[in-house]
Amino acid sequence: MYHTPALLHESVNGLNVRPDGVYVDVTFGGGGHSKEILRRLGEKGRLLAFDQDGDAYQNNIQDPRFTFVKSNFRFLKNFLRYHQVDEVDGILADLGVSSHHFDDAERGFSFRLPGDLDMRMNRLAQKSAADVLNEYPMEKLSDIFFFYGELKTARKIASAISAFRQSKKIESVSDFLEIMKPFAFREKENKILAQAFQALRIEVNDELKALEEMLAQGLQMLKPEGRFSVISYHSLEDRLVKNFFRTGNFEGEIIKDFFGNIETPFELVNRKVIVPTEEEQVNNSRSRSAKLRVAEKV
Repeated sequence: MYHTPALLHESVNGLNVRPDGVYVDVTFGGGGHSKEILRRLGEKGRLLAFDQDGDAYQNNIQDPRFTFVKSNFRFLKNFLRYHQVDEVDGILADLGVSSHHFDDAERGFSFRLPGDLDMRMNRLAQKSAADVLNEYPMEKLSDIFFFYGELKTARKIASAISAFRQSKKIESVSDFLEIMKPFAFREKENKILAQAFQALRIEVNDELKALEEMLAQGLQMLKPEGRFSVISYHSLEDRLVKNFFRTGNFEGEIIKDFFGNIETPFELVNRKVIVPTEEEQVNNSRSRSAKLRVAEKV
């Protein structure tokens, strides 16, 4: 199984799929969400799906209504225009890392598997996680672990990385685990390592900036009453999505008109964040941190 999609029906329900509509799945992965959207589309409907990882193309769907776009979703607007799409009825994003990536030791996404410290979603990209650890100055490394990993020991971790690389190049997951050993306390070991690996992955793939660009372009491409359905997995992503849907900006700054009404390009479809049921969390443990937000363009 390449990936078991989280909140499958809830996220696609959020799109309120019209049979003749045009939709975009900006995180194709294993194709689970795309297949469900296609199931609800009629003959005149259309779905475009984005994924920058070449492995995802192996899951390409043979359907005349479907178009696979091998690209980072930060180029959403350009590729939609290239495919002669001027506006869409809905955009779905599942921002989680596919099980395929976590379970492939060669990709270096998981601290549970030995392998090279890679973490590139797009294997053609030049910068790997090992490059970040070997080449970044200590101050920048500290910022990455503090802001992207929310680690209080970020400065000490950066100092340890700097000391380690003086005698040996950092190349593997094992190398990084050796560096992290003094900071991964036994009772919180998995959580701390997950935060550290998350920080590196976000930096390598420029994930937060890419998310901002996709959301801003998606707003431009959505029709009035078109919908965004976005699943996030950590607080940094969720905060950006939440702020953008509520205020139209990523800082969450509330802007009011002359009459005191909040100016926002969206109406929230779900005021309360949607999370997986207990049953789904049991059947798919990687769905536990999933949060779904849905908004409709006014």
